[in-house]
Amino acid sequence: MTTSTRGASAPAVLVLEDGRTFRGRAYGAVGETFGEAVFSTGMTGYQETLTDPSYHRQVVVMTAPHIGNTGVNDEDPESQRIWVSGYVVRDPARTPSNWRSRRSLDEELAAQGVVGISGIDTRALTRHLRERGAMRVGIFSGEALGDEAALLAKVRTVPQMKGADLSGEVATGEPYVVPAIGTKKFTVAAIDLGIKGMTPHRMAERGIEVHVLPATATVEDVYAVGPDGVFFSNGPGDPATADHPVSLMRAVLERSTPLFGICFGNQILGRALGFGTYKLKYGHRGINQPVQDRTTGKVEVTAHNHGFAVDAPLDAPSDTPYGRAEVSHVCLNDNVVEGLRLLDRPAFSVQYHPEAAAGPHDAAYLFDRFVSLMEGQRA
Repeated sequence: MTTSTRGASAPAVLVLEDGRTFRGRAYGAVGETFGEAVFSTGMTGYQETLTDPSYHRQVVVMTAPHIGNTGVNDEDPESQRIWVSGYVVRDPARTPSNWRSRRSLDEELAAQGVVGISGIDTRALTRHLRERGAMRVGIFSGEALGDEAALLAKVRTVPQMKGADLSGEVATGEPYVVPAIGTKKFTVAAIDLGIKGMTPHRMAERGIEVHVLPATATVEDVYAVGPDGVFFSNGPGDPATADHPVSLMRAVLERSTPLFGICFGNQILGRALGFGTYKLKYGHRGINQPVQDRTTGKVEVTAHNHGFAVDAPLDAPSDTPYGRAEVSHVCLNDNVVEGLRLLDRPAFSVQYHPEAAAGPHDAAYLFDRFVSLMEGQRA
């Protein structure tokens, strides 16, 4: 990606790999960027979306037409930087208006070198992606503009998301500890595959001291912290490439240590149990996805960011090397597997984001369920 300074008045063009183009104005940095075009249905929470490591190498199209009205603050980022490859909005706010705002979204994108485009018909683009599927894309502005055939040729050289091994590019390089808030009750080893900052905070609120470990952590590293439980985080890329996390999770399952995974961690559990994974046509992204907890019958509105899913039978429990497993949660829009749980060992996972940053709090109970597993194991 090449970028220059902010230039909201500069012309820009978005080029999809199937040849469709959209013309607008530069938003954020000026230059060129590439990635997988995906859309997010969240009407709020754009700052958390931008800083979610799971969006690494993706160009995010916001379906809500008006973006940036609350500006950017220093409290809501989910990591130390913006991870999206590019950003697409229809009607950017001219002036942010929020008491916590420190700068405009346009300024923040430019400062971090994120190339975006505004003023295009994002509804038409979203409908195109729903019909044709997520695909490679490029955004070009300033000196990067040129003949559309040449720009399309560039887009088609970009690597596909299928087969991409990305968690190591976003995970921490060194272990760190998030201390328990109040009285310490448990210790958890959290494998960082692209973890969001709010996730260890939600555990800390429940008296858990969280040791965040790199994606390359070994089983010896995990058990060196004396964990009462092990957590596998969200993250980017194709789960079919995640052989090391799968092997690590199997070692944890063999020891029957309480285990909880979210998003990428759910796909890792699926693979560890012997299920396959597959790429969704356009994925689930946003903070308004309906999911049913099949263990209680309750329907939750949940926050999602995934382009891959687990291929597991919905109709009955399955036999696995670690005992029986069942699909615990399912998306009510398309019956995609949204959660797994073992019936004979203390392990479960969900495909969405119960830390609710940003998003509804319907699924916060899952952290309590993890605590219950650790309490049961200790007893």
